Amino acid sequence: AWLFPPALAFAALGVSLLLPGVTYDPSLSGMFQRYQHVFPPETVAEMQRQMEAMPLHPLWIALVQGLIAGATINAVFAFGEELGWRGFLLRETAGLGFWRANLLIGFIWGVWHAPLILQGHNYPQHPVAGVFMMIIWCLLLSPLFGFLRLAGKSVLAAALVHGTLNGTAALAIMVIAGGSDLTVGVTGLAGFVALAAANLGLWAYERFRERGFLDRLLEQAARPC
Repeated sequence: AWLFPPALAFAALGVSLLLPGVTYDPSLSGMFQRYQHVFPPETVAEMQRQMEAMPLHPLWIALVQGLIAGATINAVFAFGEELGWRGFLLRETAGLGFWRANLLIGFIWGVWHAPLILQGHNYPQHPVAGVFMMIIWCLLLSPLFGFLRLAGKSVLAAALVHGTLNGTAALAIMVIAGGSDLTVGVTGLAGFVALAAANLGLWAYERFRERGFLDRLLEQAARPC
């Protein structure tokens, strides 16, 4: 669970580089250009000065910081949210089966984010289109979160992966230039491709291991202790 988010970020980075108009940019100028849509110019300039003074490339420092934050403070804040999604709702929808339950949760999860998205979160350049993008993203992410929660036998596993995702998502856009918030990064089209591939891998894993394996795993987790 802990390593899934950075793997997703680097996969989204790789897919982003295959898109037209997107280039590798180790100078981070593309990232700072995106931040201009979110932060005041003086804040962006200060961030740039701080990163230029770092002893290692900021990408690797951000990776370590994201993993540490994801397993500590981010996980604490994510726990309350995951208690609802992968705790209460996953248990209450267990009768639908693994895939349908997680897709339903993903849809509700995406709609729940709509007020934040309309305020510019995740898609500052396209807040209205971002609402629909976020719903699709949550639909793709929910089965993977659900599986990691069931495999970890605890909502804590979901909180860990959620917190680490929040801490490492920026890795996918740090060293690229070009594209938009709809196409690059973990929450853009590139992230959709990476998540779709991961879901396909999970589906194939179930078929290879035993048909209905995920449904039974969900039923076991939903049983009262």
